[in-house]
Amino acid sequence: MKHYLNGLYRGKVETRYGLQTAINKQPAEGLLYLSATGLEDDECADLRHHGGLDRALHHYPIEHYAFWQKKYGQEFKWCAPGMGENISTVGMTETTVCLGDRYQWGETIIEVSQPRSPCYRLNKRWGINNLSTHMQAVSRCGWLYRVIQPGLVSIHDPLVLIAQEDNAITLHEVCELFFDTPLNQEGLLKLKQQPKLSASWMSKVNARITTNEVEPWGLRLLGVE
Repeated sequence: MKHYLNGLYRGKVETRYGLQTAINKQPAEGLLYLSATGLEDDECADLRHHGGLDRALHHYPIEHYAFWQKKYGQEFKWCAPGMGENISTVGMTETTVCLGDRYQWGETIIEVSQPRSPCYRLNKRWGINNLSTHMQAVSRCGWLYRVIQPGLVSIHDPLVLIAQEDNAITLHEVCELFFDTPLNQEGLLKLKQQPKLSASWMSKVNARITTNEVEPWGLRLLGVE
């Protein structure tokens, strides 16, 4: 399975939308080095909640922009890289991509680690107060990769699926289990059996199993406690 990129993007931290952010990515040309923490010259403003080994790259399907245009209207310029994505494609969505899928990309190998957790920065960027909440509700979040093998990549290199977990579940199912039924014990145990789930999400799964409580979402989704 080969998927060619529609866009490859990186960005610098700047003051926009009333916050420090690198969400305004720009097209990246030529060969780029992909390290364990992301593309060269791609920055991250909030290193506590974004970036890191399990969140080195963000992939967002270009198909979703038509959904958001229908929902919120054409006055917004719904196009990549409006969600701060590094990778844009047609033909890969949360319903077809599975947690733990490994792809050869140029010289590198990358692995799907978790869906993206929508946050209030998307609301600020688009000027839509509940965009993050709606994105989470409809499981059109995009997803993140860890880098298994660093190396050179380019927009011309396809993503080639080279490995999939035996008990793989789609990212859409991961979103439903994690966001829609967050305290369902059967669902939590299913997530706990996914060894490729990011450390951040796995820690939340374990905490929910132990306490039967969901971590607060207000600060992440809306920027308020």
